[in-house]
Amino acid sequence: MTQAISFPTNRKIIHVDMDAFYASVEQMDFPELKGKPVAVGGSEARGVVSAASYEARKFGVRSAISGVLAKKYCPEIIFVRPRFDRYKEISKKVQAIFYDYTDLVEPLSLDEAYLDVTQNKKGNPSATLIAKEIRERIFNEVGLTASAGISVNKFVAKIASDFNKPNGQKTVNPDEVLGFLEALPIRKFYGVGKVTTEKMYQLGIFTGLDLKKKELDFLEKHFGKSGAFYYNVVRGIHNSEVKSERVAKSVATEHTFDENLSSEIFMEEKLQVIAEQLERRLLKQNLAGKTVTLKIKYSDFSLQTRSKTLPYFIANKSLLFETVKELLYQERMKNSVRLLGISVTNLNTDVKKTVVVQLKFDF
Repeated sequence: MTQAISFPTNRKIIHVDMDAFYASVEQMDFPELKGKPVAVGGSEARGVVSAASYEARKFGVRSAISGVLAKKYCPEIIFVRPRFDRYKEISKKVQAIFYDYTDLVEPLSLDEAYLDVTQNKKGNPSATLIAKEIRERIFNEVGLTASAGISVNKFVAKIASDFNKPNGQKTVNPDEVLGFLEALPIRKFYGVGKVTTEKMYQLGIFTGLDLKKKELDFLEKHFGKSGAFYYNVVRGIHNSEVKSERVAKSVATEHTFDENLSSEIFMEEKLQVIAEQLERRLLKQNLAGKTVTLKIKYSDFSLQTRSKTLPYFIANKSLLFETVKELLYQERMKNSVRLLGISVTNLNTDVKKTVVVQLKFDF
């Protein structure tokens, strides 16, 4: 049975998610692609799909699968090169609409964001109507469709935005949250990936209600620190605020190569170029970091990372390259390499905590 509500119900959070964003931009800009299965990124020979149109998704084409597999699933697939400058341009137009309603906007990526509309610039007490108006404006002013989830916290809003895709929205009112989460298949819980889903299945956890029946000690035993997160969110408890300015946690640059690399000497040349690009990104954002990570994706698509933490902050390309070169030779390569990347974490960012006073309104 659904328990009495014991979580904050005074917030109004909207999660807006653009529908198949990259692919939809391509179909908008090139009308001949409308109604056709489109994959952004990848190719028949190699590469990874960045996004797929809904026409392609019907065949099982998804982001992060190889172009070869996409072609196998959908022989009629049309591959297009990504145009990130264009996607950023469209994203800025969409975000400008968000800011007409609230300054509490937290972009997660180019195509999705959280909005806290508890107190909003329109003085509209209905988060549901605000979401509807935002989606209509995106369609009329930008030419694309978006979906939205509306609820009392970011976790539930994020899940809800996926329910009526594409071009739809779902509101989970305060008195519906617990029942909504209890009935939800565990695989649809945001933050529960394939591996965790399988582990939960083995433990007899198939729905939110199954998860809710497990004690905190049990969840921490099997899932470590994530156990407390699962214990709370299934009870509707997720107090993370919408942060209007997200603090960068990492800066990274990576390259996928046209031909696999089998020699560390060739990899060194590529890593020098990547280090130079990463330096430019760090300096542009006035950032530096202590932890340098080398990302290696092999020809069989297996992934490996090697990291080193230094006693000082670095952003210089020479220091980045010397550190990553050491990581490169840390152990022998197990296969030829299709992708190399460098990321910097443990950054010199100051995280400032803000106090947000929440007022209670009718949902």
